[in-house]
Amino acid sequence: MVTKTQSPSGAYLGRPTKYDPEICKKIPPLGKQGFSRWQIASTLNIGWRNLQNWEGAHDDFRAALEEARLYALAYWEDLANKHVVETPGGPKLNTGLWSRSMSARFPNEYRENSKIEHTGPGGGAIQHDVTLDFSQSLIDDLLNMRQEDAKSNSGK
Repeated sequence: MVTKTQSPSGAYLGRPTKYDPEICKKIPPLGKQGFSRWQIASTLNIGWRNLQNWEGAHDDFRAALEEARLYALAYWEDLANKHVVETPGGPKLNTGLWSRSMSARFPNEYRENSKIEHTGPGGGAIQHDVTLDFSQSLIDDLLNMRQEDAKSNSGK
C-alpha cells in the first residue's frame, strides 16, 4: 500500500507522511514486554489506521511488527509457565485461565474453533418432506364400512 500519490509532474500529492524508519527500532522491545499491536500503536503515538497503512507500505515496519508479535507470544507463554498456577508457588498450572488468556491474545495459535453448518444439496436450504401414510387406515375404514353394509343388507 502506498502512503503518498505521485502527480503526473512527479510531485507527491497530500501531506507528507509522518513515517520514520527509525520507529522500527522501538517496536521489537515493546513486543518483548508482551505489548499487543494496539499497545504498540498507543505507546508510539501512532494512529491505528497509520499503523495499518505503514505495515502495508513499508517492509521494515511490517518486519518489526512481526518480530514484536513473536516476542509477545514468547513473553506470554513464559509468563504462563512461571506464574499461572492454581496456588502461589504450586506446581500445577491453572489450565482454564492459561487457555483462555492464550486464546484471547493469540487466536490463530491457540483458539479452538468449531463450526457446524447444516445445508442441503449444493449449499441450499434443507428440504423437509413429511409423508403421511394413511393408506392402511383408509383401507381399514373402507373394509369396516363394507362389512357394516353387508350386515345391514343381509337382514333384508
